[in-house]
Amino acid sequence: MVWFLGFGIAGLVLLVLSSMFDGVLEGALDGLGGGPDGLLSLPVVAGFVSALGFTGALTMGAAGTGVGIATGAGVVAGGVVGWLTWRFGRALLRDGAPAPRGEDLTGTSGTVVTAIPATGYGEVLLYLGGQPVKYAAKAAAPVARGAEVWVESVLSSTSVAVRPVER
Repeated sequence: MVWFLGFGIAGLVLLVLSSMFDGVLEGALDGLGGGPDGLLSLPVVAGFVSALGFTGALTMGAAGTGVGIATGAGVVAGGVVGWLTWRFGRALLRDGAPAPRGEDLTGTSGTVVTAIPATGYGEVLLYLGGQPVKYAAKAAAPVARGAEVWVESVLSSTSVAVRPVER
């Protein structure tokens, strides 16, 4: 029973280490089909080992069975936990939400942080994917610092054309 408890605790330690050192330990299993969403990823292995150990200990202690039956029950439970961990990890990695792009700025509002002259560029603060990003901005007429503006078009990856918000 002590061996089973040791496996269970070792699996929990492996899970904690794989969480703390996120991508560092994953390289150890890359050649075997590991990786962050592989069947041999560290969370899957940790779940399998923990379930095998704790289920084996419970089977031996509670039911009073032998080592063979406890090992069989542990392997079955470990397989189920490992498979569920793998499926859950793949579902998390397959979010499906596209990364925000600069073209997504068209039609959004922002604030002028450096006044925009009649000819030339000023700066505006916009939010792309929830993060504040400063862009060079061009406008048809001068726009004062602190004014709210709408993005009419994206000129390049670092500049936009804006117009003042009329209220």
